[in-house]
Amino acid sequence: MCTDAPALVEAICSLAVRGAPVLGIAGAYGVALAAARGFDVAEAARALEGARPTAVNLSVGVRRAEAAHAAALAKSGDPEAAAAAALVAARTLHREDAEASARMAAHGLALLDELVSGGGHRILTHCNTGSLVSGGEGTAFAVALQAHRAGRLRRLWVDETRPLLQGARLTAYEAARSGMAYTLLTDNAAGSLFAAGEVDAVLIGADRIAADGSVANKVGSYPLAVLARYHHVPFIVVAPVTTIDPDTPDGASIEVEQRPGFEVTEITAPQVPVTGAGGGIPVAPLGAQAYNPAFDVTPPELVTAIVTEGGAVSPVTAEALAELCARSRQVTIS
Repeated sequence: MCTDAPALVEAICSLAVRGAPVLGIAGAYGVALAAARGFDVAEAARALEGARPTAVNLSVGVRRAEAAHAAALAKSGDPEAAAAAALVAARTLHREDAEASARMAAHGLALLDELVSGGGHRILTHCNTGSLVSGGEGTAFAVALQAHRAGRLRRLWVDETRPLLQGARLTAYEAARSGMAYTLLTDNAAGSLFAAGEVDAVLIGADRIAADGSVANKVGSYPLAVLARYHHVPFIVVAPVTTIDPDTPDGASIEVEQRPGFEVTEITAPQVPVTGAGGGIPVAPLGAQAYNPAFDVTPPELVTAIVTEGGAVSPVTAEALAELCARSRQVTIS
C-alpha cells in the first residue's frame, strides 16, 4: 500500500505499478495524496513525473491533478479544498480512461474486421495491455477481448516479453481469466509464427507516440513491426489520445528508459533461494554487462494504424495525428 508520494514513486520505478494508462491515473492520485497529507505538491509532482521518463501518460496525469490543485488553491486559499480538487481531477481521469478503453475496443475490432478476412482473428500481442494497466479493460488487450466476446477471436498469441515476462505473468493470466483461446510463446519464436502464416494481426499498446507517429512501446515491439511488414500482416497500435505527445517531434526525441542490468542477468522467482545482486538466480557470468532498454521505437512507416478512443489513424502521418488531437481537444472542451 502506498501511503505517500515517495512510496508511489518507488512502486512505479520497481514496476509494481506499470502500464501507460494506469501510470497517468496513479500519477494524478499521487498528487492528490501529497496534497491531502500536506506535502509539497510541486516537489511530489516532479518526483512522480521522473519515475518513468518514457511513459508520457504519467506526466499528463500528474500535471492535470497539479493544475487542478493550483487553481483551487489560488481561488480559495484553502489547502483542503485544493487537495479535494486534485482528487476530483484524479477520479475524473480514472473514469475517462475506462470510457476511452471501451471506445478503443470498439474502434479496434471494427478495424480488425476491415483489415482481416476470414472471420476468426489470430492476434499476436506483446507485453501487457489489459485491465491491469488501465482504468477499464485496457488498450490492445481490450480489442482482443472484444473480438473474443463477439466470437471472432480464433487465437491470442502472447509473447512472454523478456526480461520481466509481463506477457507470461500478466497477459496470459488475463486471457485465462477471460476464457480466451491463447498460447504463450517465447519472444524469439514470433518469426516462425509469421512464416507459418499463423498471425493475422499484431496489436500492441504504447507508452509514448511522437508527433510524427513514431511509437515507443515495450522493447521487442519494433522487431514485431519489421516481421509484420515483411509478412504483410497489419501492425496496429492501440492507445489513448493522451499517449500522443505533440511536444516530442519524432522517434529520435523519445527518451528511452534504461533498466538495471540484473533484470537480464538474473531470474527472480518466488520461493527460490536468491544469490544474485538483484535478488535472483544468476543466468550469466558474474560481472556480465547487460543492455536493457525498457522500450524500443517503431517508425510510423511500419505502423498500419493507431487506434484511439477518437478513432483510427491510417496511414499514420503527423498531419493525421495532429487532426485527431485537435478533434479530441474540441470534444473535451465542449
